Amino acid sequence: MDWQELTNLTRGRPFVVERVRLAGSGVAIEGEFELPQLAQLNVEDQVFVTAFVRCHGSIKEMERIFGVSYPTIKSRLNRIMQMLDFVETDPAPSRADVIDRLRRGEITAQQALSELEGRT
Repeated sequence: MDWQELTNLTRGRPFVVERVRLAGSGVAIEGEFELPQLAQLNVEDQVFVTAFVRCHGSIKEMERIFGVSYPTIKSRLNRIMQMLDFVETDPAPSRADVIDRLRRGEITAQQALSELEGRT
């Protein structure tokens, strides 16, 4: 069964993967695994995102491929964006980084406390 069949079979309903087998090694891991966000999109949206990446984000090229207008492409991108969580690309500094910056006098003790308390 390929990913499109699985996506069609679930009809957009949430599901959990309970067993993962590493191909070629015979090793299987059992548990409760959530699919990555992109794998949770329906087949049409997965194809759309794949095309967008292959077009290097060119909306003009997407218009050509799908035969639709700029506003249609933007609308679909916005709809898909709403379904995906934002990935933090600027993580909070580590405790050691904060202390090092404090030692070097780059931040005050109050700023260091604020940064350390803001960590989860």
